[in-house]
Amino acid sequence: MTVGRTWSIALTGLAGDVVEVEADLSNQTPGFRIIGLADKALGEAQQRVHNACENSALPLPRRCLTVNLSPASLPKQGAGFDVAIAIAALATERELSTTSMEKTVHLGELGLDGRLRPVPGILPAVVAAARAGFERVVVPFACQAEAALVEGIEVIGAVGLADVARCHGLAVDAPELDPVVALESEGIATRTPLDLAEVIGQRDAVDAMIVAAAGGHHLLMSGPPGAGKTMLAQRLPGILPALDDSAALQVASIRSLAGSVVTRLDRTPPFESPHHTASVAALVGGGSRTVRPGAIARASGGVLFIDEAGEFSGHALDALRQPLESGEIEIHRAGFRAHFPARFQLVVATNPCPCGNYGVPGGVCTCPSLSIRRYLGRLSGPLLDRIDIELAVHRVSVARLREGDQAPTTTAQAQERVAEARKRAAHRLSQTPWRTNVEVSGSWLRDGPQAPGIAIRRPLDAALHRGSLTLRGYDRVLRVAWSVADLADRSTLQIDDIGRALYLKKGAAA
Repeated sequence: MTVGRTWSIALTGLAGDVVEVEADLSNQTPGFRIIGLADKALGEAQQRVHNACENSALPLPRRCLTVNLSPASLPKQGAGFDVAIAIAALATERELSTTSMEKTVHLGELGLDGRLRPVPGILPAVVAAARAGFERVVVPFACQAEAALVEGIEVIGAVGLADVARCHGLAVDAPELDPVVALESEGIATRTPLDLAEVIGQRDAVDAMIVAAAGGHHLLMSGPPGAGKTMLAQRLPGILPALDDSAALQVASIRSLAGSVVTRLDRTPPFESPHHTASVAALVGGGSRTVRPGAIARASGGVLFIDEAGEFSGHALDALRQPLESGEIEIHRAGFRAHFPARFQLVVATNPCPCGNYGVPGGVCTCPSLSIRRYLGRLSGPLLDRIDIELAVHRVSVARLREGDQAPTTTAQAQERVAEARKRAAHRLSQTPWRTNVEVSGSWLRDGPQAPGIAIRRPLDAALHRGSLTLRGYDRVLRVAWSVADLADRSTLQIDDIGRALYLKKGAAA
């Protein structure tokens, strides 16, 4: 009895588990069975593998072939196991190098002609293989550049199944195939840089954006159409610090899992702006058997922009509350749980009413009072309590347009200020597990070694006593105050920093 063995990777969210693929021939009724908790797409691999082997001059034996995916209790989905199943099946009768197969992880879908087709999640799968100690991975030729982003593992980009068999020492006389080219996916093209200098007449708003970037704070902008809310939000990723190697690899892995083509590590923080019709599943991620990352996970390490927040459903907006606190999203499905990172910076933009003219000088609002209350009520109190800066943005007047004739703040200047502020914060927090102000716990802010004195905290204590601030809001104002101090190159909090932070929290800007 001959058993062929090799390896593949099963993805559950971004986590990858090593799966042993073993095939066995027996003298029972001829057939092809796959066992080991496979989903429908994986269960259909038997026909794809059979035809691919036949058309690659590698016909399978006409006996009972059983393929087991171990561990059997781990759910497995997708067509990414096709290549591993085919190689294990061929090894039951042909002389493939056992040593080579044991050191190699196989990923990819098979076409009926034997070509290897790309599958989502190649990058996180290769990361999992490298962490498990494997020396080599075989991927579709179209995914070779993506897999090569992982250091410490040899990547073989195979065009067809015959190429995979040859790399394991089997001589195959098969026709040459044209490689499958990965189609460009939406959102992977390099974004055109947007300069903060293009924002005219909104100095207070620009300053608030810089404070938000310095500390990683969540931001709410309220104002009429045409005030520049979207314009400001789109420029926030440009003033954030560039992603380091680990963060860039995580962002690329999420994009790969979402089905985008990844060819390089992008150092610019991601920017996600879901449409207001997006469901809860579109925001947090989901799927019945195959879990895909939602907008929250895709924005991790960057900015999640909720435009026209009053048009979103209340359930969708409230789904943001838990990820904002925990920094991760956990999706539960029957038989498994998937974890995704959710360390994003939230920017919310909303109009003052459905027509956008409520309280606008010269504007005429035709919305009933009940409609206005319902519109603004989409942003629940618990969600607003998790937002650090509330910014009122007005349309640019003639006087403020003239102010724009002065030298505006450019993206490069703002990014330099933000980088210096983050360095100061990281130095101040060097003896703690945190590196940015938004991460610091409330107890440390209030009672830690750098807690402000009673006189400095007096305005905050008064707001807490009046009930205009919750304790969570109290802590968030302290975090914003530290960001203001870092931008001003101060090592201790002053009462002006607290006042500026309260000003930003209560939405009095602009």
